[in-house]
Amino acid sequence: MDYQVNYINPEIKLSSYEGKLFKTEAAFEDHFLVWLISGETKIIQADESFIFSAGSTFLIPRNQLATIINYPKDGLPHKAVAMHLSSKRLREFYSNNQLKSKSPTDKIISFEKHPLLESCLNSLIPYFEMQNNFPENIASLKINEAINILRTIDENIDAVLNNFDEPGKIDLVTFMEKNFMFNMPLEKFGYLTGRSLTTFKRDFYKAFNSTPQRWLTRKRLELAHYEIAEKHKKPVDVYFETGFENLSHFSFAFKKQFGYALTRLVSNMQ
Repeated sequence: MDYQVNYINPEIKLSSYEGKLFKTEAAFEDHFLVWLISGETKIIQADESFIFSAGSTFLIPRNQLATIINYPKDGLPHKAVAMHLSSKRLREFYSNNQLKSKSPTDKIISFEKHPLLESCLNSLIPYFEMQNNFPENIASLKINEAINILRTIDENIDAVLNNFDEPGKIDLVTFMEKNFMFNMPLEKFGYLTGRSLTTFKRDFYKAFNSTPQRWLTRKRLELAHYEIAEKHKKPVDVYFETGFENLSHFSFAFKKQFGYALTRLVSNMQ
């Protein structure tokens, strides 16, 4: 099996992947603290991209749209520990702890190597050998330990972890023009713009005179065409960064949209 996940409990998991790459679109409900043991992770957001190598530790804030691509590297699988920092857990923590900072950020946060953080995450590895009956009180201690260490090494982290605001109603056009390349369910686009699915579809048609599905496909294809024709990228490096599930679906949609095969565009560039 290429992809395997072991859990300490629902909030702490160890993943291992040995295929060519593993891609997911994310707008997590919880903050995600990730420790990359081996392999490489590329995270693409609307404004910037990040590449994390083995030994990196980073936090993906909740409700942030991103494409996450995991690669094996140097003959080793992509292997990572991920810890969910849920709103429920964080509310409990901050009910007993005073805030240190009030300047929130929605950017992915990369942490410098620190012995306290490395020791905490390393200590989780033996627990993955326990298949059942992992004590909840120990899992809670581990998560609280991680939160306390993050607060020790990053004086601004409270503003992120203690922010429990839900997305409010925002300008639909600005948001969609910025984030169309993320292959998310329409319900998630609606939630992130502060709308129900019904209201999202209604407002979308008013704004773009098109259904979301048609508009999203066209915008993604136009971006992919530009990346290939103007930046000379390979189709295999473009399709998963522009919201398509696989290369065959991308090729079919490309020909339907532009009236000629993807291979023709590639051959014209050579």
